Amino acid sequence: MKVLLVGKGGREHVLAVALEASTDVTRLYAAPGNPGIGEVAELVEVADTSPSAIADMAEALVVDLVVVGPEDPLVAGAVDALRARGIRAFGPTASGARLEGSKAFAKAVMARQGVPTARSWSFDDPDAAGAHIRGLGGPWVVKADGLAAGKGVTVTERRAEAEAAVRSAMVDRRFGASGATVVIEEYLEGPELSLLVLTDGKEHIPLAPAQDHKRIGDGDEGPMTGGMGAYSPVSLAPPSLVERIMETIAEPTLDGIAKETGEPYRGVLYCGLMITEEGPKVVEFNCRFGDPEAQVVLPRLVADVADLLASCADGGLAQRRITWLDRACVTVVLAAPGYPDTPRTGGVIEGVEKAGERPGVAVFHAGTAYDDMLSLVTAGGRVLDVTAMGADVAEARTRAYDAIDDITFDGMTFRRDIASGGMGVEHEGGAHDADHSGGAPPYRAGPHSR
Repeated sequence: MKVLLVGKGGREHVLAVALEASTDVTRLYAAPGNPGIGEVAELVEVADTSPSAIADMAEALVVDLVVVGPEDPLVAGAVDALRARGIRAFGPTASGARLEGSKAFAKAVMARQGVPTARSWSFDDPDAAGAHIRGLGGPWVVKADGLAAGKGVTVTERRAEAEAAVRSAMVDRRFGASGATVVIEEYLEGPELSLLVLTDGKEHIPLAPAQDHKRIGDGDEGPMTGGMGAYSPVSLAPPSLVERIMETIAEPTLDGIAKETGEPYRGVLYCGLMITEEGPKVVEFNCRFGDPEAQVVLPRLVADVADLLASCADGGLAQRRITWLDRACVTVVLAAPGYPDTPRTGGVIEGVEKAGERPGVAVFHAGTAYDDMLSLVTAGGRVLDVTAMGADVAEARTRAYDAIDDITFDGMTFRRDIASGGMGVEHEGGAHDADHSGGAPPYRAGPHSR
């Protein structure tokens, strides 16, 4: 089948590599893609990725499946536009994507379904929100209601900083319309966990859990970001915990959104969780693959990804089976200077090819471009995802950080403690990699040969 992948980040690069590896895929397009994605897919120039533009593009290319990667086009209704023209698409419709597009809406769905989450209060008046903060003991959690590229959350022990977050979102409109409403949440304590769940509206399949690192600095210091690294498997998430999350969180939420919207939720549900003393509780939902979680989950997946995503769109997931490599995967994000607030771009990047030649290493492009001299340069806040497989988390982590030594660009920023809490993780059961000698991940970026 011919597939169109929408997006240009690290999540889309790992999806592109997985889709290109499928025996079912005869041609893979990416819009707009990036230099790394261009090694495995045919890039399509686009003026925008609005729902109508995506549908027009899919029709012009005569594709059999569209995979919408980022949240913005999903929330805007890209899948609705595609299905209206009879084009098969992976991802939820706009009504289902509201789980990510509005935190207040997600909280309301969880409340009706009895899904465990932090207590919360929504405000569309900055004075009322400020008064609530002053009457609430800290630490404080302030979230812009809408999409903010992972930067709309403030977690602080300083009341003045929480009040400043309200003013920034609601008065200064730092996040535009996304900050017109803010959600103030109860602070939860415990380790975080990410669980991606594939669904065709009836059948739900959990993928391997991962743990993300969201703050910019070592030791979880500094502002929140879209994610600075991740690893999988995670020792605190045995099969029994995954089963509990499915029964108490994922399945009730998917049932609730179907009741709320009158249509099944199809695609992937990202469950961002806190493992508290009372058990797992929801921190956030996303309507797409997590980034950088996808970079450590998909390389471990033993399945035809194109077939899986098409089955989610068609309602045939019950016939699909997945297993996992008995390997660990770690990804470390290399960010531009000034990220997350004011990233500076245009710096020349060197050493990516050398890093990717190391055993077990793949470098996924997240924010890169070619300049007029055809040099690879930084073009976003998160620039590269240096990803490595290993026999365990410790080995994968060492390989990732060794590979980072090969890469340079001005002001390169990264955390040095990614996956340090996952050292000594035992392997999960399941399929075993045929090569345990430290070979490359099961799929890897390479020249596009179609």
